[in-house]
Amino acid sequence: MPETPQRSGRSAALVALGILLSRLAGLARQKLFAHLMGSGLEAAAFSAATRIPNVLQNLLGEGVLSASFIPVYASLRAKGQLDEARKMAGAVFGLLALLVGVIVAVGLLGAPWLVRFIAPGYSGEAYELTVTLVRIIFPGTGVLVLSAWCLGILNSHKQFFLSYAAPVVWNGAIIAVLLGARGAPGSEVITWVAWATVAGSVLQFLVQLPNVMKLLGRFEPRPSISLPSVVEVLRGFGPAVAARGVVQVSAYVDLALVTLVSVRAVSVLTYAQTIALLPISLFGMSIAAAELPEMSADAVKSLEERSKALQERLKAGLERMSFFVVPSAVAFLLLGDLLCGVLLESGRFTAKDSRLGWYLLLGSGVALLAQTSGRLFSSTLYALKDTKTPFRFAVIRVTLGVALGFVSVTYGAKVFGLPTDLAAVFLTLTTSVTAWLEMSLLKRAVAKQLGGVPSIAGRLVRLWVAAFVAAGVAVGVKVALTLHFGARPMALEEWGGQVLPFPLVPELMVWRFDVSTLVTSTGLIGVYGAGYFVITALMGIPQAGAVVRRVLRRK
Repeated sequence: MPETPQRSGRSAALVALGILLSRLAGLARQKLFAHLMGSGLEAAAFSAATRIPNVLQNLLGEGVLSASFIPVYASLRAKGQLDEARKMAGAVFGLLALLVGVIVAVGLLGAPWLVRFIAPGYSGEAYELTVTLVRIIFPGTGVLVLSAWCLGILNSHKQFFLSYAAPVVWNGAIIAVLLGARGAPGSEVITWVAWATVAGSVLQFLVQLPNVMKLLGRFEPRPSISLPSVVEVLRGFGPAVAARGVVQVSAYVDLALVTLVSVRAVSVLTYAQTIALLPISLFGMSIAAAELPEMSADAVKSLEERSKALQERLKAGLERMSFFVVPSAVAFLLLGDLLCGVLLESGRFTAKDSRLGWYLLLGSGVALLAQTSGRLFSSTLYALKDTKTPFRFAVIRVTLGVALGFVSVTYGAKVFGLPTDLAAVFLTLTTSVTAWLEMSLLKRAVAKQLGGVPSIAGRLVRLWVAAFVAAGVAVGVKVALTLHFGARPMALEEWGGQVLPFPLVPELMVWRFDVSTLVTSTGLIGVYGAGYFVITALMGIPQAGAVVRRVLRRK
């Protein structure tokens, strides 16, 4: 019998645990990187260099394989066609390896032109360093695509933890190099870090391979399109690649626009996006990834049974997701300086950078619920083997986003008389607008397929109230501490000597007193988290109650 939505929540918990470990390792890597490299030229070059070869991973990696490979592989297994599933997996690996090899070769040869296209604002040393880093990193990114194939196999067999925890070794390789390179010139450190990303990519693939081989039994990586199931994967693969390609166009246009703002804006935006992706990965990706194999199995049922089962999974998934995403969004909006302080601020990453990071998180907070919910709606369509609809909506989102992004970055800061760096904030806000549009379109498409989508509006109202009340308490404590210790005003030179026409955030809202950044930020975030949990438990929210029962059971 298929799992109930409640039992599939255990799978989501395993995904979330794996992602949490990898993200914690990623945050440690990013904090160490920020401490050593700050927001200077080397950091900006590395940011651009990692995004350019990542087009390969994003086009052919986890998202595309989840959309095209997992539904077909899981359906074959649900029907008992195990041998067909094994042969199809080997054929897809062979085709993927062949395609990746060609693209890596093109990337190595075309690195100078890619950098000119993606980072038009770079010149001189920044341009040369970025080209060098791209050529080092590109092959490692190709290995990560093959690692995503391992993830598809493991997830289909409901082995979620290893595939999502595997990036810990990738982060570990970079952390080891950063720790060993302290004191070396920045250009040397960043080159060693690039080589560490390649070594980490190989390790990430190898740690998953033994389990994959055990599950498949016999592995025949022969590129072939003779099997009907392979043809079915390829049929979904094309639209999925196109959809990811459209999204990548948007990401690279955003990067190109930010390079026109300032080197500092590029670096801080990259750091802020690391924080913004944490709840998306933990609570959006984990639930969507855990539900996809189950939804794919439900999709082979009769029309009536299929609709009922998928609606139940959608409601359960959206409720679990919103319990964690709503407080994350409010934290971005009201406590972003604390998050940047505890996660990034030290060494060459200063209080000035933390404040800019908060402003960038404001836009990300507005988009958070739409981005995570959209992943679950997309997984529903993928389970129904519909990859074309998400592609169409991605085109709409990206087309509008590019137009709004160009206008906002070019004119936003000028219209309001703001410092140049703050032009990047308008880019995150336009991303939020387009994310909500895409989510609404996906939701309507799913409703059409299933005859309706369950509403969780009442639950969302209670969660938003709980989050804002808890955040209000934390902000009150922050203001009281600032009044007691005395605020340190942000110097005008930190914003290019410009006098702001209005305070973006009241000075009392930004703690800048002489107490440890780590201690203060951690304490205030703890106040917020505890407050939210207590309020939701009193409201009778099931997720809060479940944690209370687990805690009491351990006593």
